[in-house]
This record gives sequence, C-alpha cells and structure tokens, in this order.
Amino acid sequence: MNEKIFALDIGTRSVVGIMMEKSDDSYKVADMVTREHEERSMLDGQIHDILSVSRVIDEVKKELEQKHGPLHKVCVAAAGRALRTKRTSIQKSVDQHPLMTYEDISHLELQAVQQAQFEIAQEFDEATSTDYYCVGYSVLHYYLDDQPIGSLIDQQGKEVTIDIIATFLPKVVVESLLSALQRSGLEMDALTLEPIAAIQVLIPPSMRRLNVALVDIGAGTSDIALTDEGTVTAYGMVPVAGDEITEAISDAYLLDFPLAEKAKRELTEHKETTMTDILGFETIVKYEEAVTEIEASIQLLADRIGDEILLMNGKSPKAVMLVGGGSQTPELTKRLADKLQLPANRVAIRGIDAVQNLEEKDKLPQGPDYVTPIGIAIAAKQSPVHYISVTVNQRTIRLFDMKSLKVGDAFLAAGIDFSKLYGKPGQAFVVTVNGKTVPLKGSFGRRPTVQINGEEASLDAPIQHQDAIEVTKGTDGEQPKVTVEDIIGDLTSIEISYNGNSYSLTSPAVFVNGRQAQGKQQINDRDSIEHKPLRNLRDAKSVLSTMGVWENTISEETALTVNGQKLNWPEKSGSLTINETSAQLDAPIKQGDSIRHDAAPALSLEELLIYHDYPMYEQIDVFFEGNTVKMHKQKIKVFRGKQSLHPDDHVEPGESLKAEEIDTEPFIFQDIFRYIDIDVNAVPKPYQLYKNEEAASFHDTLFPGDRLSIGLKSTV
Repeated sequence: MNEKIFALDIGTRSVVGIMMEKSDDSYKVADMVTREHEERSMLDGQIHDILSVSRVIDEVKKELEQKHGPLHKVCVAAAGRALRTKRTSIQKSVDQHPLMTYEDISHLELQAVQQAQFEIAQEFDEATSTDYYCVGYSVLHYYLDDQPIGSLIDQQGKEVTIDIIATFLPKVVVESLLSALQRSGLEMDALTLEPIAAIQVLIPPSMRRLNVALVDIGAGTSDIALTDEGTVTAYGMVPVAGDEITEAISDAYLLDFPLAEKAKRELTEHKETTMTDILGFETIVKYEEAVTEIEASIQLLADRIGDEILLMNGKSPKAVMLVGGGSQTPELTKRLADKLQLPANRVAIRGIDAVQNLEEKDKLPQGPDYVTPIGIAIAAKQSPVHYISVTVNQRTIRLFDMKSLKVGDAFLAAGIDFSKLYGKPGQAFVVTVNGKTVPLKGSFGRRPTVQINGEEASLDAPIQHQDAIEVTKGTDGEQPKVTVEDIIGDLTSIEISYNGNSYSLTSPAVFVNGRQAQGKQQINDRDSIEHKPLRNLRDAKSVLSTMGVWENTISEETALTVNGQKLNWPEKSGSLTINETSAQLDAPIKQGDSIRHDAAPALSLEELLIYHDYPMYEQIDVFFEGNTVKMHKQKIKVFRGKQSLHPDDHVEPGESLKAEEIDTEPFIFQDIFRYIDIDVNAVPKPYQLYKNEEAASFHDTLFPGDRLSIGLKSTV
C-alpha cells in the first residue's frame, strides 16, 4: 500500500498544501492546493499572526481532506529566510602553550560560535543567546600571529585567530509554527528547513561532496544553502528577490504589479510579451528591450546573491542551482555566473523535471516554483528533523535536530559559556635576576572534561535522545615550577679549600635572597637571584665574602674611610696563597685548589695615614751644633666618633674616621730647645743665637737644613 504524505509550504504570500504518495523509493504528487494569506501575517519566514495563518492552513487542510480523508500529521519547513547569519572572529593567546591539538581547535571554534550567537542576540534585542538554534557554521580563516594558515594543528605561536560564519534559527520561528499547526488540528510529523528541502531533491548525498550553492529566489528573499564534503555547510539569506524585478518592470512600463509579474514570466519563457499599461496602451516588448530597461535591478539581484555566496563560502562554488519563481529573472543566470567568475553553464535554473524519484512530472506545473513544496514532503520523510532531549549537568535541554548534533550543540543550547570552563592560568611569579625584573608565567589552565553517559567524550562527539552529558570545569594552572638551573643554565660544582675548611662552590655562583643556592633549588615569588662568575681568585673572594667566610679585606679592597674618602689597606698587611704559592687576585682557580688568606692585622693610625701620604705631623730637619735635630708639630687631629686618636692608636679595617686640620705657625728658633738638652750654665755670657753663621733671634723662622748654634756675643 502506498504511503501518503501531507506537506505544507507556509510562505510569505501563500500556503501550499501538497499530497504525495510514496511507493518504495519513488514519489508521486497526488494533489496540490494553494491559498494566499488575506493579510500580512507572515514576515521573513516568521509567523506574526498565528490565528490568521492557522485559518489559511485549516482551509488548505479541509480542501485536501475532502479527497484524501482526515489529515492529522503534516510535514513542514522552517523558512530559510528566517535564518540569521553572523560572521565573527575570536582571538586567543597561546604563548608558551603546548602544540595545539584537534580538541583545542574545536574548543576555539565553539567559543567563536557562542560569540556569534551572543552578537546575534544583541543585534535583535533577544533576551538570551539561547533563543537561537545553531544550524551550522563554517570556518573561514585560521590565523597564527596575524598570518593566514591552513591548519592550526601542532602549531605554536603567540596568538591564534579564527574567523567563522555561523547560521542560527530563532526558536520563536519553530515555536510559532508548532502553535499554528496545533490550532489547525495538526501535529508536526517532521520538520526541515526550506533550503534543505530543495537540496534534498536536487542534490543527492553522493553529489554533496561537491561545493555547490543552491539559491531559492522567492518573492521577498533569496535563501542560500551550500554543500561541500558530503554535507550542508552553510545557510544564508539576502532580502532581495523576485519582487524587485517585478517592481522594476512595473515602473518601466507603467504596469500594475500582477501584470508586471505575468510579463516577467512570459519574457523568460517566450522571449517577448504583450503589455497593456495603466493608460490602456498595448505594447509588444522584446526580451532584449526589457533586459535593457531593468538591467540595474537584475545586476543588483545578481550582486547581492553573489556577494553572500562568496562571504559564506570564502570562494566561488563549483556550480550554482536556482529554484523559486524569482529564479526566472531575465539574464540572472548569466549575470550571476559573471559575478562568481564561473562558466555560463555552471549556473542554471532547476525545475520539477530535475527532482529525482518523482513520477508523472509531466502532469505537474513546470518550472522552478514548486521544487521547494515537493522537496519539503520528500525531505521531511527522508531526512526528518526532530526534537531530542538531553541533560547537561542534570539540566534538561531540547535541541532542534536539523543536523548531526554534537556535544557542542548541547552546550550552545544550554547557554554554557565554554570559555569560562577552562581552568585559570597559574599565578605568575616576579623575580629579580642580577637586579633586573623577570616575570615567570604559571602553567595554562586545563581544558574542561566532557562525559556522555559516564564515558569521556570530545566536543564533536555525536549525541542522541536522552543522552546525559556532564561537563566539568578544567583545573586551574599551577604556579611556576622553576629551579635555579632553569633560570641560570647548567651549573658545575668546584670543591676548594679556604683557610683549611672545605667549600663546594657552583659555577657560576648563585645566591637566592643572599644565600648560596644549588641548581635544583626551587624559585619562589619575589626571590632575588644573584649569579656571579667563578673564574679566578677575585671571583672566589666575592663569593666567599657573600657567604661571610672571607676574612678581613686585603690590599685591593677599601678598608678605611677618612672624611668620606675610601682608602685601601696596605698590601703588606695580609698574605694570599694558592696551593702554598703566593698569588694575586687575578690568578685562576680550579677544582681542588687550596686557598690561604691571612687577614690584615690592625695598624697604628700613623702607619696607615703615612702609607697613604696623609701624615699627621709636619716635620723638618735642622742641625744644631753640627747634630741633626728632627722637629715636628701635629697638623691633623683624627677622631673615632668623638674620641680623639693618638698616632699610636690602632685602627681596624672597615672603620670610618674623621680628620681635622690644625692651623700651625712656622717653626722658629726657640722651638729647637724642645728637642735638645742644653746646659744653661755652660752657655757663654753674653750669648748670641746663630742661624747659618749669622746672628739670629728666638723668633727667626726655621727652614729644613738650617744650621743653628749658640756662641759668645761679638763685641765688635
């Protein structure tokens, strides 16, 4: 017995009811009824007045029931013009990220679709982004560090960008369709999309591996669907269609709209038409003349359709099929072929004669007008779209099963923001290395885990009715696990002896927060890291001094400060040997060296200052009675704090002293008596002072080398 199929094509202008009979793999149209809407109860594929539309559906149903008996179930299609397409991009930093996997890329694509879904909701002032079903998306471009790239798998860089185009169907379109059917006493038997319906009967699955565009040009809109790699890859719509051409003919020849519509069809079919304008004048118009008059409108329609195909597909498809009444627009196939840079025979109008497995085609209205209604009946039975219910984290979600549903679709329907399910990056460290700030990044957060019915799954895993899906937030990344060697590089160890004690020094020597560190030591936030070379004795001294081992500084180091001036400790005050051989600080060191260093002893203040040519006394040598006399007087006072130091007082390395100069008078003759012993009774009377054998007085100034004496005063 033949199976009967009742289908409805609920369009913007009219409702077409069709009865088909299915026998094995073939179909036959048994009846067809068309009723126009009494008012504008449909707009862009969405039912605006459910009551009005349901009345028209009821009229069509009752007329068909008179011949075919009671009808309770119906196949319908959601209009392709209700689809909303959004192009968007998403960027993600992958600096120091491991090589990208297929799963990583799937996550990014899903985030891009969610972003497009959110943007669509914002544009149309919808309450939430989950008011839309995603019916398909295509990746347009991948970029790595702003450079186009064919695939991101196993790539590594700083930032990736994904451009996608996604298509959504408002849930209200489906819900209003269900309500209108329910009011007419009908139950939805199966559901499809109008573009899918046309593709189903014109492009069999075996041909869908080809990149083909199907354009259903109606009255108000042109609906587009693309196939490639065995599936429908994208949907689109442009709000320009057959009415624009009809209006152009109406304007050019002063015709009312119905006559202009009739003239458009005749021009396409017979290459000429006879028109009677609103003034009553009859005119015979040739095809070429009409094309010239409405050329701008034809080109506009071709350009808009071509631009949308290029946007959705990223390139020209291999071929384009046109259906719908508007596809008969004069010269449209040629203009569209030129726009897409395709050969003229790659863009063609397809009518009922091209519908596969359809019997008695010659008894049906010819042309492309009824391809979609017939396709709805066949597609809804061959590839029905159903609702399925799944649970996502114990929450029931209903999905519109119009394509192969995957885990990602369930997340979209549940409104789960997948980007927030990634673990947060681990806390970063900031350290200083030899005084320079160095950031250390934590590890990336891990991706979320997905399970279907308790088994691990990926985002593109298929889902079925009653599946239980669980998604668990990815664990957060960890703080950096960095060792000294990770920052400095490989370290070697040198064993040395210093003043009889053994020490193990790393090369280069590393100190963390002032303490010697080993290569495997972990680095923490805010650590201060210093590394020093270990090439010679000077380097070893610096390291041992940092460790607090090296004893008092030696000759080349600052040992004393006088009035802020840094003075070195005398070289002779300490000794330095390597393996019992005297050495200088630039002597190289190696494994097993024995270093001996005798600390500098304390010195008298006078010794240290004289060494630096900084004497405390002014001194001159003179001769008295032929004997040398050393005369001196203090010209500098030195203080340790408030304590005045004597020249013989000892000072230690590292002290800070203050020196003050004393204003002194020149040496005079009478000063000599502080340095010599003289018997006053033995001095002749009357006596005379002599300087350089000339008479002098007690107040005569003395100079180095002066010869002084006392003798009998001359009586001459």
